Amino acid sequence: MKWFAAAALGCTLLPFSAAAQQGARVQDIDKSLSPCNDFDNYANGLWRKQNPMPAIQTSWALRTVTQEETTAKLRGLLDEASSKKQAAGSTEQLIGDFYGACMDEAAVNAAGLKPLQPALARIDAIKDTRGVQTMIVDLMKVGVRAPLDISSSQDAHAPLDTIAEISIRGLGLPDRDYYLRNEPRYKEIREKYTAHVESMFKLAGYSEIQAKEATDAVLKIETKLAEARLSRVELREPKNTDHPMQFGNLTKQYAGFDWVATYKALNVPQGKLNLSQPKLTAAFLTELKQTPVGEWKAYLRWMVLHADAAYLPTTFVDENFHFFGTVMTGVKEQRPRWQRCSRLVDSQLGEALGKKYVEVYFSPEAKARAREMAVNIAEQLKLSITSNDWMTQATKAKALEKVAALNIKVGYPDKWKDYSSVKVTRADFLSDVMSTQAFAVRDDLGRIGKPLDRGRWDMTPPTMNAYYNPQMNEVVVPAGYLQPPGFNPKGIDAINYGAIGVTIGHEISHGVDDEGAQFAADGSLTMWWTPEDFEKFKTKTACTTQQYDSYFIEPGIHHNGKLVTGEALGDLGGVNLALRAYEKSREGKGPEATVDGLTPEQQFFLAEAQWRGALVRPEAARSQVQVDPHPLGKWRVLGPLSNMPEFEKAWGCKKGDPMVRAETCKVW
Repeated sequence: MKWFAAAALGCTLLPFSAAAQQGARVQDIDKSLSPCNDFDNYANGLWRKQNPMPAIQTSWALRTVTQEETTAKLRGLLDEASSKKQAAGSTEQLIGDFYGACMDEAAVNAAGLKPLQPALARIDAIKDTRGVQTMIVDLMKVGVRAPLDISSSQDAHAPLDTIAEISIRGLGLPDRDYYLRNEPRYKEIREKYTAHVESMFKLAGYSEIQAKEATDAVLKIETKLAEARLSRVELREPKNTDHPMQFGNLTKQYAGFDWVATYKALNVPQGKLNLSQPKLTAAFLTELKQTPVGEWKAYLRWMVLHADAAYLPTTFVDENFHFFGTVMTGVKEQRPRWQRCSRLVDSQLGEALGKKYVEVYFSPEAKARAREMAVNIAEQLKLSITSNDWMTQATKAKALEKVAALNIKVGYPDKWKDYSSVKVTRADFLSDVMSTQAFAVRDDLGRIGKPLDRGRWDMTPPTMNAYYNPQMNEVVVPAGYLQPPGFNPKGIDAINYGAIGVTIGHEISHGVDDEGAQFAADGSLTMWWTPEDFEKFKTKTACTTQQYDSYFIEPGIHHNGKLVTGEALGDLGGVNLALRAYEKSREGKGPEATVDGLTPEQQFFLAEAQWRGALVRPEAARSQVQVDPHPLGKWRVLGPLSNMPEFEKAWGCKKGDPMVRAETCKVW
């Protein structure tokens, strides 16, 4: 069972150096607006007027610029590594040659589909259902889930063990609703997706008729899989994807697949496993049996083209971008190739590149300061648990035990991943991608049957994000997230706590939210709240669900309160915990100075809004409210702050102002 929550996130770059300004970014404030009306627009209005969203972006905010700066830093490291011959097998050779091969667009175009021909030829040669099964497993070895996926997972009931997890994926669209709902916007997306699949087949050499027939087969299979898939709201409930069993039971109850041969081909030990969605697995096996082999061959060809589209010649890249970039998210232009290649190296060889990144851009001082903040914020959660009047002592004791056991990881792993078995050459970009993906699959599957590796990270060091993993009971804050303007080890506390501190508080609070309540301190799937206390908790959180249900992004489309409740609670808890931790940190030191006429408390709230607030393209916003459990950036500012008396006091707001809710929500 896998479960963790992450914080949701060629333009002109605005540099944020270590010598960045010490206070809030006053120059970004639109002082023609009232902070008590729409604090997101007030805090970010002038910056947005002066910095229109670049054509390559789906969303736009100060932290987006910071992320682009990070990508530029990675480019510098990669340019240096790729500019000269490096020792074979060295980190520099690995990342330099991968990047160099990626950047050689002429060679990629000249190769055409030749690198894919072995896989496509094997699909063409399939004669029966067993051949389909064999190809599904072989594609899985190089990271193509078409649609079966077997991976390692922490045992939800014996959390020191690692077991296999079997999932069914294989949808081209982001969510089942895109296949099943009949509102005009879903029909339009389906029509454009159908046209996209046809175009990809035609680029691969299919005639008009062949492409249409193949596309019909793809949509038929994907729709059947979508019908059996759990909804996004259902997937938020851990027990809905917790179905442990022994390997022998799998082979008996789901006999339509050769599991013995599959495990052998993947070198996975037979034993305990988790079947994430039994109904979906059964539907897959039914389709495998009933759907003609020719249609499965079309689906497998599509999965190969779809999975590798970004690594193929320009015509495929452009068609893939047109649908998944422009149609789905509204992005006008594709990123420059150097940005795509830099990000790809981070994705495929993240700890190799990450090691170089932290050597240059991350200081021990930054790591220590961020850890201190996290510890201080966790202490405030303990105090909130101890002092609240709605939990029984039994639940409080379990909650305090869980917070005390929290593991805080900052910056980068203690032990770096060993990439010595990965072979990379500048001569064949797609082969390099397959090599790194095959390594990732082997590395993951190799954990099955072994003790849990608590040193493992699920994000790379340069990542501009953070996450909480309830099974590991850990908060992870990569080095890439700890940089100006959100964090400066030499900066003032009000800004550090208001920006990054709020994120850390958000992640820590996940340990005691509606999902965290179902994972004990040791990571086992155990409800540790008394039934009475959990009912009280649900009553309190209903306020947040109702609040976000009322936030419309456009007429007829609003947030799904049930989907975003957990993340909205994280935002509300995060800003409350970070503010109290900030205030506690100043004890014995005195208040920080007023800067540019702004009190420390005002700077704290500005930092929150300027770090989390974001503009999102309408197309991307429509997709996000459908599939993402995080609220949109604007409401990650307005939502929590409008519930806080401290915000009301800091800005002199009054009852009746939009930033002062008549009924305030609060848990921690």
